[in-house]
Order: sequence, then C-alpha cells, then structure tokens
Amino acid sequence: MAKDPSRTEKATPKRLNKARQDGSVAKGEEMGKTMTLIAGVVCLRAIMDFYYEQFYEIFQWFFTKGIFTQLDKQSVYQLFQWCSQRLALILLPLFLFIAFVAFVVLRLQVGSLWTTKVFKPKFGKMFNLMSGLKKLMLDIKTAIRLIKSILFAVIVGIAPYIIIKNEVGNFLPLFYSSAHELAIYVLSIGYKMVTYTMLPMLILAVIDLWYQRWNYHEEMKMTKDEVKDERKQAEGDPKIKQQQKQKMMAMLQQRMMAEVPNADVVITNPTHYAIALKYDAILAPAPLVLAKGMNKVAERIKEIARENKVPIRENKPLAQALYKQVEIGDIIPEELYKAVAAILAKLNKFTRK
Repeated sequence: MAKDPSRTEKATPKRLNKARQDGSVAKGEEMGKTMTLIAGVVCLRAIMDFYYEQFYEIFQWFFTKGIFTQLDKQSVYQLFQWCSQRLALILLPLFLFIAFVAFVVLRLQVGSLWTTKVFKPKFGKMFNLMSGLKKLMLDIKTAIRLIKSILFAVIVGIAPYIIIKNEVGNFLPLFYSSAHELAIYVLSIGYKMVTYTMLPMLILAVIDLWYQRWNYHEEMKMTKDEVKDERKQAEGDPKIKQQQKQKMMAMLQQRMMAEVPNADVVITNPTHYAIALKYDAILAPAPLVLAKGMNKVAERIKEIARENKVPIRENKPLAQALYKQVEIGDIIPEELYKAVAAILAKLNKFTRK
C-alpha cells in the first residue's frame, strides 16, 4: 500500500490520543512472544530443583504404592484430587511468572490502556473480499510479516542444528550412562539450544519493535489541512469567536446602557465622548463611572440621559481624560476629583443637600 505523499506532518497529541482510545497503539508482537519464551526458560531454570523433587515424589509413589492401590470410586476420586493438586503446584508458578512478564512487557510498550473498542466487529472489513486480497498480495506489511516469519523459522532451525552437530561425538558414550546422567545431559543440551535460539530472536524482536513504532507514527501522519482544521477546533473558529465576542460586547453594552438612568451626570466632549457618573458616598468614596462610549455609543448614552432627565454637561478635557483613564465600574482617579466635584456641585441634586 503506497504512502499518501500529502501526509507530511507529525500526528498531533489529539490524534494520537484518539487512536489510542480506539485501541491503536505502537507495539511489537514479537517482543511479547520472545520475552514470554525467555521468561519461561528462566523460570524453569530457576525452579528445576523444585520440579525434580516433585516429579521424583510422583514417580516414586506410582512405582511403589500406586501399583498396589485398589481402584474404586473413592480411591479414584482421591487420586484425581492428588494429581490435580500436584499439577497445580508444578504449573502455577511457571504460568503466573510468564503471565506477569507478558503483562509487564505489554505495559512498558503501551502504558496504561483499557478499551473495548478493539473487540467491536468491523463488518465492512470482514466482507470486503477484494480489499482483503489486495492487502494479502500487495501490502508491504504482509511482505514484512512473511520475512519475519522466515527469519524466526531459520533461527529456530539453525541453532539446534549447530548444537546437535557439535554434540554428535558425545552421543555414543551416553549408551553407558545412567538414567540420571542421561536426563542431566538432555536437559543441559536443551537449555543450550533454547539459549542460542533466544538471543537472535530477541535481537529480531527489538528491531521489530523499532519498526512498528516508526511505521505507526508514519501511518498516523496528517496533512497540513488536517492540522489546520484540528487547530481551529482546539482554538475555536475565528468567525465563531468573533460572533461570540460581538454578542458578549452587545450584552455588556446593554447592561451599561441600563445603568445610565441611575447616573447623576453625563460628561461629554460634546460629540465624540460621553461618560455617565454617579456619586454616592455609601457606595464609594469617589464618583463611579457607570457607562462610557464614543461616537454612536456616546450618542446613545446622551439619548438615554435626556429620556431620563439626567443632566448632561460639556467638558472636553475632562471627558477625554475620564474615557481614557477610567474603566466602567471604577472610581475616578484623584487628579480628576476637583474637576468632577466642580460639575457635581452645580447640580440640583447636590445643591439641595
């Protein structure tokens, strides 16, 4: 299968995470197989004495007491229980250790991951015969899997062949060996064969793991348009963000205009700026800016002020200073106290006090 030349960008964390949640991760299957085989060999080697004792007791019982045992329902049931316990004692340590190693190897490769999506049947792929045949005949992955299988088969065949060829001269003296000596020899040669086989298998497994990770990231690559689309989704579409900003500004402006009737005075430029002020010693130690705006917004503030009989006073320098220095809801700065106080002092609301 040819690689899409347009996919030149590295996969984003979002894409990798989505693939991971779908069960698609970079892992080397050969690494898991090889490590479990090595774990089994190491475990057998470590507990060989234990196995010797167990098998010795089993054979000793069968060839001494066992041949004289009368078989009936009760004795057969007891024999079944005894054999089951012995088998569990022999096999469980080996199986548990192999399972533990398999779990650790898989966890080191893919990390913490649990998903049921990998079990979901993909009927489209199951019934697409032509696609399956195409992958079988033309897919580069199929060729690579075939090469791996051939290499592993060669390794499994060559290593025992070399060892047996070198040991041919030692076979004849075994005729005079005891059963115990013969068993030790066979086990030692078998362990040697497995060791010589596991080493090249481990090298191939490491190479396969590197290739699987490289190939995974190559397949996950994205086009520039896909990266741009994902960035837009993450940051938000500029048009939508602009619309949201406009709606937010409209809502803030409506709230601001609703406060204008509560103002004590509106100071203007007279046409460019309009600032609505309110002074209440209980609320704040200095006058507050309830609303401000320029051009059309300023005209709207003045219009609302007239409708609600709020005094409008023209003071160009003060209007410009208030607009530039004070935000809505803040009190005026100290340097503008005198100018604002002079205007408030002339208003009927404050002269009556």
